[in-house]
Amino acid sequence: MDNHNAVLGTPSRRLVLGSAAAVAVTALTTPVASARSRTSGHLPDSVALPNGTQPEGITSGPGATFYVGSVADGRIVKGNLRTGMVRTLLAGAAGRSLRGLFFDHRTGLVWAVGSLGAVGHVWAVSSRSGRVVSDTVVPGAGFLNDLVVTRRSVWVTDSAVGRLTMLRLTSSGRPTGGMPHFVTLRGQWPPSPPNTFNANGIRSLPDGALVLNNSRVGGLWQVNRKTGYARRMMVKGGPAITSGDGLELVGTKLYNVRGAGGAEVVVTRMRRHGDKWRAEWLKTLTDPSLDVPSTATAALGSLWVVNARFGVPSPATASFSVTRLPQV
Repeated sequence: MDNHNAVLGTPSRRLVLGSAAAVAVTALTTPVASARSRTSGHLPDSVALPNGTQPEGITSGPGATFYVGSVADGRIVKGNLRTGMVRTLLAGAAGRSLRGLFFDHRTGLVWAVGSLGAVGHVWAVSSRSGRVVSDTVVPGAGFLNDLVVTRRSVWVTDSAVGRLTMLRLTSSGRPTGGMPHFVTLRGQWPPSPPNTFNANGIRSLPDGALVLNNSRVGGLWQVNRKTGYARRMMVKGGPAITSGDGLELVGTKLYNVRGAGGAEVVVTRMRRHGDKWRAEWLKTLTDPSLDVPSTATAALGSLWVVNARFGVPSPATASFSVTRLPQV
């Protein structure tokens, strides 16, 4: 789980409108559960990020460690969800914008997607030193948005191009340094007309199928990683899934940030029926502190949601934070 080049704004996490513009997002809110209605125990209700971070993607591991990327300058902030202490892991760079992040426990690498100027990139960064271990240029990229790391591959969505980008990994999960491969989205996947914002969040289901959301047409989509064939999943109960930004999968629970409103997370349970996956709506999570949430990560028995605050005045000096929600 934005949109940016150097500093772009984005209604569904990324709608490219200019290098310094932020887009206000207006959506229906249907609160069902609030983090403030539960005891916080030994965990904070929120974690502050450095002013001006302009965060979008988040990932976590091991333990209480988390990482947030900046769409404004491409920095990665590393912090502790228990203590709230944060520091810069990867310094910012002119023209670099980061969107989705994913931590791989096997290697200790933080994978990040985004752009340098108008060119799409996938980076692998050491979670200890902040050293860039690999930097892959993606030819023909439109708006690389989110990613998931599987046993032998990295899979990346492109919100402006109807395809998935795949990078091969070694058996231990290390970058191979090879060129990216592309899988065209086909089947029931809707066309991606020019200047529209489509595939966004992505996760890998237990049988190897990929699940995507679509910020423009809504819904959840099951994708065969070999053929690119996509089918729209049946969602039982609850409000319709009308958009969506970042996805997080915990077991069979799928958390869809801004899936049906501007300040909430839709929770569904994934169930397999033959070769098809279906989703059962469970509830909607929200909190008064949510301010254009973009992505989420599960850690310490809670869901931690980035407040991207797209459209906030003076984003270069504004405050930003991560909100803790109950993990259903």
